This record gives sequence, C-alpha cells and structure tokens, in this order.
Amino acid sequence: MRLLSTNIDDGFKLKSFIGNKIPKYSILSHTWGSDEVTFQDIENRTEKSKDGYSKVQFCRERAEQDQFEYFWIDSCCIDKTSSSELSESINSMFRWYQRAEKCYVYLSDVSASHYSQSHWETTFKQSKWFKRGWTLQELLASQSIEFYSYDNIKLGNKNSLEQQIHEATGIPIEALQGKPLYQFTFDERLSWMANRETTIEEDFAYCLLGILNVHMPQLYGEGVENAFIRLIGEINNRLSIYKNQSGKYILQNL
Repeated sequence: MRLLSTNIDDGFKLKSFIGNKIPKYSILSHTWGSDEVTFQDIENRTEKSKDGYSKVQFCRERAEQDQFEYFWIDSCCIDKTSSSELSESINSMFRWYQRAEKCYVYLSDVSASHYSQSHWETTFKQSKWFKRGWTLQELLASQSIEFYSYDNIKLGNKNSLEQQIHEATGIPIEALQGKPLYQFTFDERLSWMANRETTIEEDFAYCLLGILNVHMPQLYGEGVENAFIRLIGEINNRLSIYKNQSGKYILQNL
C-alpha cells in the first residue's frame, strides 16, 4: 500500500510499503466531492489546485497531532488509472481500515462551531456519510474512529457517539463495539446497506466484500445484478468448503 508522509515541509510525498513492513498509520474516511486530490495530483505536485486539498491538509494535521509519520487517503493513495491496482485495493480496503491505528471521519455537511450539541447531533445523524456504501465498511472495520465537523471540531469518537450512530444506521451496538462480523447473519449484514447508495452501481456489491470476508475481481460495466450474482457465488463456494469439512454449513469465517 502507499502512504502519505507528514515529514514533508511543502506538499506531500507518497511512499510504498509491502507485506508486514507497513508502519503505523492513520486513515481518512470521507464522502467524495467533485474535485478530489488524485494520485496524479500528488505525483505532479498539483494537489493545491483541488478543492479536496483541504481534506488532505486536515488529515495531515490530525496525523501530526497524534504523532503518526504516515497517513492514508483513498482518493490519492490509489492509482485508479490502473484497473489491477484498483481491484487489489478494493479487496484490501477493509483490512487497511482495520489495521489503521486511528480513523478520522471528515463530515463535509456537519458544522459545530456556532451550534449547540443538540443541533449538531441532529445534523450528525442526517449526514450523507451514513448514507454512502463505502463508508459502511470503514465504520465497521476501524477500531478507533474520531468524528470531525467540516470546521475541524472534534465531535466525539466511535464509543462516545455509538448511540447516535446506531440511530443513524440501524447497526446493532454490539457490531459498533467490535463484535466479530461473522457472528451476524448474512441477511443482517446485508440489511445495513439498505438505505445506502454508491455512485457506481456495481460498487453496491463490491463495498460488501470486506464485510462478508470474500474476495473477487471487479468488473465495472457488468451491472449491479451480475455483481451480486458473483458475490453470492463466492459466498456459496466458501460455504460449500465448510460443509465438506464439518458436515454442516457454518458462517464462522465469513
């Protein structure tokens, strides 16, 4: 995986790490805008011209404050012009959030600087971050999450806001507290996606890979129905293996 370094005086630098040599890092969770900083922007040093630059700066400041030398952002740490790299990254995404020391959630539609807690709690629960497909796995995978308004005010963490998150998503408190996902049924986990959406239709299936602990290549253009057919096929293949070994179907490792 590639990480951004905080030890750069002007601009940002990407560094690649392999296997178990990945250092401690923090990670950003956000909803995408129309002008995000890309991998090419970092490489060409044009990141400051993008509207999304403020989020990169935000993550860098939080990482430096928490004494992390490296941080990761999906919009600019993945070369999305490479289909093979994109597919590998999507299959690794859940694990990357799971292994992060801390996840910063940037809520672009929540302000707290001039409002009471009761007011921002209402907008917090209505945030589009709770309506996007990809942020579901980021919420479930990350062990330590801090939520920030777009005016850089810390609203709380995954523990202190668990009731509000439960009300916004319908996800059981136990899942938010780290109960292993395999202890929830397939239907339960699918239900957490019910009111979410993705910009690309196939991503509605692909963003569930980590939550269901399956891996498969991405075929953009296949349509969401075909993507789900392949997803169910991968699950059935896993279940068949466990049936042959134990004599019954189990979801323990899904």
